Amino acid sequence: MTDLIGFDAWVELAGDSPTSRTEWAAVVDAWGQPHRRYHDLAHLAAVLGIVGRLADAAGDPAAVRLAAWYHDVVYDPRRGDNEQVSAERARAGLRGLVPEERIEEVVRLVLLTAGHDAAPGDANGAVLCDADLAVLAGPPDAYAAYASAIREEYGHLSDAEFTAGRIAVLEHLLGLPTLFRLPAVAAGWTPRARANLTAELTLLRGRAAGAGGASGDAVPPPPAG
Repeated sequence: MTDLIGFDAWVELAGDSPTSRTEWAAVVDAWGQPHRRYHDLAHLAAVLGIVGRLADAAGDPAAVRLAAWYHDVVYDPRRGDNEQVSAERARAGLRGLVPEERIEEVVRLVLLTAGHDAAPGDANGAVLCDADLAVLAGPPDAYAAYASAIREEYGHLSDAEFTAGRIAVLEHLLGLPTLFRLPAVAAGWTPRARANLTAELTLLRGRAAGAGGASGDAVPPPPAG
């Protein structure tokens, strides 16, 4: 994990300068905040690792890698605009370190992770979204650990509020035309992801029915990134 999120990896994208080192340290510090249970440094490293493996499919691999660094750099489970604020954080933090055109692509990609619905032909978006959602296609025990960590991050919500929000997220994901865009991973990942999502959704719907329904006022917990 250290190699993926260390300064040497960052230098390849943003250069070696005092400003760059300060920004890298601030980004790593943000990902290491104690309230994070899933959206933490391990998740950042995992996404960067998968982006690295899928990079050949991207039009601008450097922009995708930078977007991975920033896609959840701001993460507060109590607010619903984390992607927007993370995108603005990327724009401010990268100014003077990389070309403006790349910064704007990073911003676009970070915003895309709010819904993970990359348009057909959006190679950069496909790589980032597939990497961010890869956790959905893990073995059942790994998926269960992920879902449990998401619940911990939303510990301020009641079970009814969380259940309503999480059901909305799972229904959104299952309703996407395709969960994964890249042919290199879609065939293998999609059946496992849909099985995991369906199993969790069935469980939560059962809980909601048993509790007499759940409140729909909660901010939907993010699925992965």
